[in-house]
Amino acid sequence: MPGVWRLRLPLPWPGVPHCNAWALAAPGGLVLVDTGIHDDGSMAQLERALDMVGLRLDDVRLLVCTHAHPDHCGQATAIVERTGCELWMHPNRAHLVAEADDREAILARRMEVARHSGVPERPLAAWAEQRRRSPVLLSGIPEPDRALEPGVVLETDLGAWDVYETPGHAPSHVCLHQPERRMLISGDHLLGRVTLVFDFGWTPDPVGEFLASLERVDALGARLALSGHGRPFTDVSAHVEANRALVRRRLHAVRTAIAERPETAYDLARRLYPHFGRETASWLMSKVLGYLTHLEATGQAVRLEGEPERWAPGSPDR
Repeated sequence: MPGVWRLRLPLPWPGVPHCNAWALAAPGGLVLVDTGIHDDGSMAQLERALDMVGLRLDDVRLLVCTHAHPDHCGQATAIVERTGCELWMHPNRAHLVAEADDREAILARRMEVARHSGVPERPLAAWAEQRRRSPVLLSGIPEPDRALEPGVVLETDLGAWDVYETPGHAPSHVCLHQPERRMLISGDHLLGRVTLVFDFGWTPDPVGEFLASLERVDALGARLALSGHGRPFTDVSAHVEANRALVRRRLHAVRTAIAERPETAYDLARRLYPHFGRETASWLMSKVLGYLTHLEATGQAVRLEGEPERWAPGSPDR
């Protein structure tokens, strides 16, 4: 499609080898949506991807980030400094700022949640040491020029794009919709391969927020999604329903497990996910805690106080 380019950028994570940035032709230059991580050679990778489609980084007049995760805004500060462009992001980005500003405090908080959830001390200590050695993957803490919220419009050669808040994957997540062409820049809210990831700990019920965001996006009637990872895909409504169905299955599995006996979040994660291990533990624990807090919010699960904390069935009529 004239006026839109997919820029596939490498990532260092097992199972997630690439992310997408999207370049949109606009009056006077380009709108760049998302950036990839900041690491050794990452700016050269972005410039190479642009050069492959005949574009230059200096053409960027506006930078937009779908959410405040390093693979989507990691190079934002460096790009702004290099090009002088404006940066637009959703204002609810405390989950990124805290991670970059005081990593040790955030790590201590996560370790406390993990211990309370039943994670044994030895693997927890190994995970914490690994996190301390991991780079932040940011060129700096992004400082937006404008809040990317509903009512904001992005003008491009393809037409105007409207902003829709879609929290769940991250509190800061937005999708961009071009109604005449029925195109959706979906970030990590919708991917071609159904994958659930919740940024747990920053809002009361990320799973509930994700389900509400699915409803919001489904109502747009988009027919083509440009996602944050993988290839573009059509049949957006079917992808929305596939995400709903997977959430329903996961919630049912959690309810069934705690109905048999009270469980810690750690034991639930190991029971529900056979591939639970060092590489996947943080991601899977976040998902299980998200499901449990959603069930708690809807009266279907209750916490049993203690060290560690266990979960039991609640009363859905509450």
